[in-house]
Amino acid sequence: MSESRQEVLSAHFFVESALTQLIERAARATGLFDESFSADIRPADPRFGDFQANGVLPFAKRNKQNPRALAETLASKLQSEPTLDGLAVISVAGPGFINFSLTPRFLLSWLKNFASETSFQSSAKHFLEGKRISIDYSSPNTAKQMHVGHLRSMIIGESIQRILRFCGASVHRDNHIGDWGTQFGILLFAIKKNQVDLATLQEPLEELEKLYKEGYALTKTSEEALNGARSELVKLQQGDAENLHLWQQINAVSYRAFDEIYAEMDIAFDNVWGESFYRDKVDRVYNELHECGVSEESDGAQVVFHRDVEQFKDQPFLIRKSDGASNYASTDLATVLFKVLECGFGEIVYVTDGRQQDHFQQLFLTVKKWFAKKHYPMPELHHVWFGTILGEDGKAIKTRSGDPIRLKELIREAIARAYSIVEEKNPDLAESDKQHIAKAVGLGALRYADLVQNRTNDYVFAWDKLLSFDGNTAPYLLYAVARIHAIFRKAQLPLFDLDNSASAFETPEELALAKKLVAFPFALKQAIDELRPHFICHYLFELSSLFSSFYNANRVLVDETDVKARRFLLCSRTLATLETGLHLLGIKTLHLM
Repeated sequence: MSESRQEVLSAHFFVESALTQLIERAARATGLFDESFSADIRPADPRFGDFQANGVLPFAKRNKQNPRALAETLASKLQSEPTLDGLAVISVAGPGFINFSLTPRFLLSWLKNFASETSFQSSAKHFLEGKRISIDYSSPNTAKQMHVGHLRSMIIGESIQRILRFCGASVHRDNHIGDWGTQFGILLFAIKKNQVDLATLQEPLEELEKLYKEGYALTKTSEEALNGARSELVKLQQGDAENLHLWQQINAVSYRAFDEIYAEMDIAFDNVWGESFYRDKVDRVYNELHECGVSEESDGAQVVFHRDVEQFKDQPFLIRKSDGASNYASTDLATVLFKVLECGFGEIVYVTDGRQQDHFQQLFLTVKKWFAKKHYPMPELHHVWFGTILGEDGKAIKTRSGDPIRLKELIREAIARAYSIVEEKNPDLAESDKQHIAKAVGLGALRYADLVQNRTNDYVFAWDKLLSFDGNTAPYLLYAVARIHAIFRKAQLPLFDLDNSASAFETPEELALAKKLVAFPFALKQAIDELRPHFICHYLFELSSLFSSFYNANRVLVDETDVKARRFLLCSRTLATLETGLHLLGIKTLHLM
């Protein structure tokens, strides 16, 4: 073949993808291919191999042929593939399963080639190269303090954008701040009623929350107050100078508070295109939906009915209120139009809690009908929804008084609890080191406790569990990273500039660890395909466990040069993979703990 060894290895970063291409090529060459043929590569039962291809079975059933005979024919053709030479040993099992066992020679070549986060990314970037994706996450409301309920969108969204970017996508991080909704009518009404001077507030967000609660309570008991709040909102949305000035003051103090938390969590956005950014773009939405016949009038409001969908046949999607005010649907539709036509994004990802599933399903249905009528490019739209953080009582986590836990207080507590653990375990460390480690462990534990969950599940928040050094936790993984750094410090060896004298892996622990390292791209692919970071979390935990087994059973600092080289190679690549995976989760790693 004309491919260089480097190109072959690069293609094998995603080993299952390389095997898929080989199987499809062999299937075409032997006539075992039709339009519905699928290589169907998946991890195999370790008793039979590392990967398994099952596509022959459905092909044989469709064509009324013997699957075992077809599998043997295909396997024979694969044996002659030059690209497969040294990669895997092929066997046929059962009614026609084709198994691939990666060779020690290939494992060693792969690990030598993929030595660091940079080399991983240089091959991973080809997976999503050319895709332009906008991801909308965090999205708090101004005039309110961020609380524990904002944690999941922030953490999950940040990890997903890192993973997508790592795999080659051009990613735009958008914080769609809630700064133009119904709450501002209520808040402006309360500010004016109480004659509050915003410039004199000592704790502005706390005071604004109190004012909002007072105003909201009034609108529930007084028709006059409700009409007053509606009037203030319409005036704001129509450009009233006084209301705009108050609104700008509210947003300024809110943004400062948000930015403090984002800086602490190492989160940044490319743009903060809040609801207000689209306030001059909603009229086009109203007009086009009406002209296309997608929307209709109902009780003076503009709505879209999706009567063709059983779930929504009697549930209107409200586009514009009867008093002319816009809402979430208005600005969300304007957002899609802007991002597709003005920015050229082919995909838009929204990271919000599961309570908004109906909204996004109706939003996506509306976009599909509207864009089809106007012949606009149809984007891929994804709602990445997540469950609720629960207290140990099984209910949504709150303070003892029943209020939401402030996010800044939760962050401070995580760092303080981690500091106590560091102080207990390493009291002789320099104070600056204690502070640095406590911050990395505390914030890493908060992140990981969330990301390790399948995002659509609720989970119970428990300090003892998330800060534990046992089990599938951030402290456990961070300790594994620091432990490997210590191994290299003790041996006085460089991390990556290892010589080429390593021999092929032999012991069961060496082979198991090497195969797990080669499976890292599979965990990446799973995370991308389903936009679920927990696949990477579980992979990293399993990798750490296998490393412990390897290290306990195989002495690394031995006399035999080739054995020492391959075992330090395994240590080095485990470290690189753990650090890469944790960085994709947004977790900073440590050299010392």
